[in-house]
Amino acid sequence: MSEDSPKRKSKAIPSSRLSRVSRLGALAGKIAGNVVTQGAGQLLKGERPALASLLLTPKNMTNVANQLASMRGAAMKLGQLISMDAGDFLPPELATILSRLREDADPMPKAQLIETLNKAWGEKWQDSLLYFSFAPVAAASIGQVHKAITMDGKMLAIKVQYPGVRKSIDSDVDNVATLIKLTGLIPKSLDINPLLSEAKTQLHQEADYNREAAMLTRYGQQLTQIERFIIPQTYEPLTSETVLAMDFIEASNLDTLLNESQEVRNAVMTDLMGLFFNEVFNFTLLQSDPNLANYKFNTETKQIVLLDFGATREIPESISIGYKALLNSAALQDKQLMAEAALDIGLIDKSHTPEQVDAVIGIGMEACESLNHNEPYDFGTSDLIQRLHDKGMTLTTEHDFWHTPPADALFIHRKLGGLFLLARRLGAQVNMRALAAPWLETT
Repeated sequence: MSEDSPKRKSKAIPSSRLSRVSRLGALAGKIAGNVVTQGAGQLLKGERPALASLLLTPKNMTNVANQLASMRGAAMKLGQLISMDAGDFLPPELATILSRLREDADPMPKAQLIETLNKAWGEKWQDSLLYFSFAPVAAASIGQVHKAITMDGKMLAIKVQYPGVRKSIDSDVDNVATLIKLTGLIPKSLDINPLLSEAKTQLHQEADYNREAAMLTRYGQQLTQIERFIIPQTYEPLTSETVLAMDFIEASNLDTLLNESQEVRNAVMTDLMGLFFNEVFNFTLLQSDPNLANYKFNTETKQIVLLDFGATREIPESISIGYKALLNSAALQDKQLMAEAALDIGLIDKSHTPEQVDAVIGIGMEACESLNHNEPYDFGTSDLIQRLHDKGMTLTTEHDFWHTPPADALFIHRKLGGLFLLARRLGAQVNMRALAAPWLETT
């Protein structure tokens, strides 16, 4: 009834807090040793080494990626977020190394998998299934996915949470944050504690598969009138806090879109951008994880499959209203209106100088430049992302702007940033003005 040979080498997940802390401690020690060795070499050459350049070496990044990938859980999840944010702007060799965190993790050994399922389903669970593949079809940061068939022939995707993930979230976040701080890439004056707290909350939610099942159902109800999207339904008899059972949907990775026509790629990206607007303004429910693995494509029906709703979060009405005002200010190119909207959302506050506010609004206007094209905007040839990155760096270095916006705003920006990166990768052309029209006071 099963397949016993996994495609990738399995590695046991360290489940105790002590084992996970010791791994990160050993990692920090290894990095420190590399820094001392390389720094000494540069000093002997008469060079003055910078700490950041010593830390962000291929050797150190390889150690970080490998260790976080083997630990899975919150440690790997935070590594994924860092790599997604910085991957397009790091040197190619470092981006390649960190990309390992966006790929499949090493699956847990069969014995550990069986033990996990025994706790969730009882020890005779194999007798109640017609088929169960012990080789996972996907292995990510929080859990891995297996294919199963019920006795009545229903094909399921079974997401099994790694043991110890929930208990280790808080310590993983704190320890990885310590590693980030050690790089010196963020100032000591910046209070990231609210963000760390929010990260812990979100990761605890992602590790609650009962909550994800509820969000899957709730989000699916919003899509009943949109035929272009497919979403799996939860199979409740086999779902618990640590195991999520749902429909298994056959589809291809998004990279297959590179083989599709320009028309198909444009249509897919238009649908995804339109879905984002609906999430913020209509659903007030955001699937906030922009990981490309959360999207699949059916090459026959040209439908988009949406997966992984653990990171789904409710958007407060005040935030939704604020972003509608921000959208209108960009469409009208009204800087004063944008400043008022940014203040209401919390992107700026009254302590900021006029120069800082002007710089922030300038970035906001540039980020929304596609709204001022009443024709398809060509993401494939646009250098918008690089321009925004450069101006963001200038904002912090020259304008000394270190401000932590509300978590809701960060997740909205992360999702939109992920969609922009995908649109560029696909070379898509999207009429953003037409998509935004339902929420613009003047079109």
